[in-house]
Amino acid sequence: MLPHLSPGAAEALRTALLRARFTTDGVRELLGPSAHAALGRGEVEPAFRASRDGGELGVLVRLLLLGSTEPDAAVAAALAPLAPADAAAAGLLAPSGQGWRAALDLRPYGDDDGDWWVLSDLDARRQDRDHVTGVGAASLTLAAATVRRPVDSLLDLGTGCGVQALHAGRHAAAVTATDVAPRALAMARATFTLNDLDVELLEGPWLEPVTGRRFGQIVSNPPFVPGPARVDYVYRDSGQDGDVALAALLRALPGHLEPGGVAQLLGSWLHVRGEDWPDRVRSWLPPGVDAWVLQREVSDPALHVGTWQRDAGLDLASPEARAQAGAWLDWMERERVEAVGFGFVVLRRTDGEPAVVFEDLLGDVADPLGPETAGWLDRVDWLRAHATDDALLAAPLTVAPSVVLETYSEPGAEGWTEAGAAVARLDGPRWRHEVDGPAAALLAGCQGALALGELVELLAVAHDRPAGEIVTAALPAVREFVRHGVLVPA
Repeated sequence: MLPHLSPGAAEALRTALLRARFTTDGVRELLGPSAHAALGRGEVEPAFRASRDGGELGVLVRLLLLGSTEPDAAVAAALAPLAPADAAAAGLLAPSGQGWRAALDLRPYGDDDGDWWVLSDLDARRQDRDHVTGVGAASLTLAAATVRRPVDSLLDLGTGCGVQALHAGRHAAAVTATDVAPRALAMARATFTLNDLDVELLEGPWLEPVTGRRFGQIVSNPPFVPGPARVDYVYRDSGQDGDVALAALLRALPGHLEPGGVAQLLGSWLHVRGEDWPDRVRSWLPPGVDAWVLQREVSDPALHVGTWQRDAGLDLASPEARAQAGAWLDWMERERVEAVGFGFVVLRRTDGEPAVVFEDLLGDVADPLGPETAGWLDRVDWLRAHATDDALLAAPLTVAPSVVLETYSEPGAEGWTEAGAAVARLDGPRWRHEVDGPAAALLAGCQGALALGELVELLAVAHDRPAGEIVTAALPAVREFVRHGVLVPA
């Protein structure tokens, strides 16, 4: 059964959820830090215990988040003015003995500006081909990395349950969401109706539903899991061999962007024996686009396969899972796959000389990458406007407030001996650059009062070196410092 939430039922349900404080803050306060953290790990008993005396909110938590069957009278009171039978007719509940159980996953989700509710399939349905996932790690990762600047139009390509479109509604005048799966579109439609959002929904594969249209921004959490050309699960498998689908998407996306428009997506690419992965991905990019490809993880074939089988909820020791893993690993051996990379891709349509950058950012990043992505795009624009050495030397620069100089020493027979230094940002991706004495001195002088060229002249005198020699050595590093936000225009 596909969910179908009428505007009237959505309004009644919204009234009940708000009255009971079935919101991110309300649930967190009811459960307390320990039980809330346990629930995030999939441990439900602490949440059952914490919700026992929770009144209507406790009923909703047990019913909608913990998989409990709750008595008819309790559910009717918690959902009023929406009758349980009407919730069942909308696909949200199912009868169970003398009570009701959830037929879908309905949970609060929010950001700093407010709350939403998201509908998705229950985990018990995870092994179905058209399973619609909820607010998972990939959704959160993309949402945190997305640029949040006002745009006239935004496309959420492969919307799933609609998480990215919810965020888009905060900064886009018009939002369009597409998906190839009718069940995903029905789930997204119910989510948008419940949250009283106007989103255009279109069915079809990839960019086919928006043929001939352009957008100010595109976000996508596409089926990005490389493997044999098959579809076990619509949300993750493209049906095309390896990373062919990602390659086609990167070639096509810029054609659907307005001038200056930005596309952001998650993706995975193969590390093929004898090939350099940046060269592989670079070959997919059309002309006329800035591109920032940020590799966040690298998995060997066994880890890659195991990760996605666990994500699908499979028993890895079962004959079916072993057969699937074997076929997957055989395919990787035939294709000479040594590893699988995963990360972000940012594309911007530009009329200038494109900036194409590939970087590794492995490990945890504490801060959201959305502001960093916006800053990267601005800094690339600034560098393009100061592309010549003369233009860069004429610009005053300053060290960003979050940057520190770190020095480190090595032990020796006579104690510690200074071995080197680095400048590092304490925010964002924590970019870090090794520097020598002259470079550290140049950075120290970047206080916005003097042009870079004047600082180079002073440095040349202080170190008795030709200014041209310092320019040749320093400007590539300066451009890198600017691109990483270590130096900023004064």
